[in-house]
Amino acid sequence: MVFAALTGAVAAVGLAPLGWWWLALPVFALLVWQVVRVPSMAGRIAWAGGFGYFLAGLNWIVEPFLIDAARDAWMAPFALVALPAGLALFWAAAGWVVGRWRLGGFGFALMLTAAELARGHVLTGFPWATPGQIWIDHAPAQAAALFGQYGLTLATLLIAAGLAALRPVPVLAALALLVAGFGFGAWRLSLPEPAAFAAPAGITLRLVQPAAEQRLKWDAEEAQTFFQRQLDFTASGPVVDLTIWPETAIPYTLEDYPDLAPLIAGAARGGAVALGIQRLEEGEGGSWQFFNSLVVLGPGGKRLASYDKHHLVPFGEYVPFGDWLMDLTGIGAFAAQAGNAYTAGAAPAVIAPSARLGLILPLICYEAVFPQDLRAPGERADWLLQVTNDAWFGTLTGPFQHAAQARLRAVEQGLPLVRVANTGVTAIYDSRGRVVAELPFGTAGWLDAMLPGAMPRTVYARFGEAPTLLGLIMMLVSLVSARLRAGGRFGA
Repeated sequence: MVFAALTGAVAAVGLAPLGWWWLALPVFALLVWQVVRVPSMAGRIAWAGGFGYFLAGLNWIVEPFLIDAARDAWMAPFALVALPAGLALFWAAAGWVVGRWRLGGFGFALMLTAAELARGHVLTGFPWATPGQIWIDHAPAQAAALFGQYGLTLATLLIAAGLAALRPVPVLAALALLVAGFGFGAWRLSLPEPAAFAAPAGITLRLVQPAAEQRLKWDAEEAQTFFQRQLDFTASGPVVDLTIWPETAIPYTLEDYPDLAPLIAGAARGGAVALGIQRLEEGEGGSWQFFNSLVVLGPGGKRLASYDKHHLVPFGEYVPFGDWLMDLTGIGAFAAQAGNAYTAGAAPAVIAPSARLGLILPLICYEAVFPQDLRAPGERADWLLQVTNDAWFGTLTGPFQHAAQARLRAVEQGLPLVRVANTGVTAIYDSRGRVVAELPFGTAGWLDAMLPGAMPRTVYARFGEAPTLLGLIMMLVSLVSARLRAGGRFGA
């Protein structure tokens, strides 16, 4: 189990910012070999491998607890151990089934893919660091346009299982699948560029990165400095079609400070401004609700569109049984600065601030890691917009893994994605996930760039996880049939 945990930890080098698929892939094969070698311990070995993988890959989970270290640092070790241990239970379930029914490496690839699908949906889901994400910076990631990130995970684990078999036919089949992934990716990347959005004139966006350090972001004096910095960036250079500020760009609510919207709009000099902000609304019975929102302001501060984040971060933006827990322990949600926790918005939604800006699918922070949410609105957007505050995640791995997953959403949907972050990664990605423009990480600044065009609707955008689920079912049926024909019972 110790060796399996070390194996899983090494496999995490496939995730951003390293992206070393060439090392992660054979290490996944080694883990598959360990799981099937001792069927009686398959569940425990799979759990250990998952624990090591998530412990190394999600090490950034301690960062939020270090923002106010005097108050919260004591919780960091518990989070660092508890989250990987819990996520690894999905891997343990896959291993247990494989060991119990002697399904072998091929079966483990199928069951682990099913477990990863479950991990992305159960208890609001947490699909961060799926094995298929090792391809995000490489050509095979283009297959996400067909099958999404879970299809990439299935292909990754099938290749690993083939290599783990150590027999000519499965090894050659694994290598053929790997070559096919690179070949398809190279072909798709070579396709002609789609016309820029709103061609021939196009639209120009300004991305604003204030670089507000998280521990100072809500300080009364420092907040005014960061606000003025964003105003100055907005007023700099030529007038653009849309200026974008990051998530919770200012600590003030427009409801409490009605002069703010005209002030922000004035800096844009006739252009629109999209900004992340906390929104206040009076609910039933006179109680107040707070939303993590995106608003688009037009000339004079007129509100052109708004969106409330619907997929909140557990314990970050809301706490299950939050009122009771707050009364008992005093512990509230980390990120919610207005009230004890945020209220979830109604649902994913496309917004249309103006005819010129087209249809926009807003994603606030964490929402970009859920591929199923981008299909939920039904109506296809013209482009994707993610605003986020990744200052919570440190400077080593978290922000880069978050940005990498956003890139994969662009590939899956065939849509350009604009990402504006408080400290970075702030960038524009085209409809195949390639970087078009980017601000240096961790520095304050602004960037003007044209919005790229969209690809035709992808297979994944049309059918979602259905092809992957169908493939899983068919392969499981084939495997069970083969086992029965071979020995009349599993494990024979």
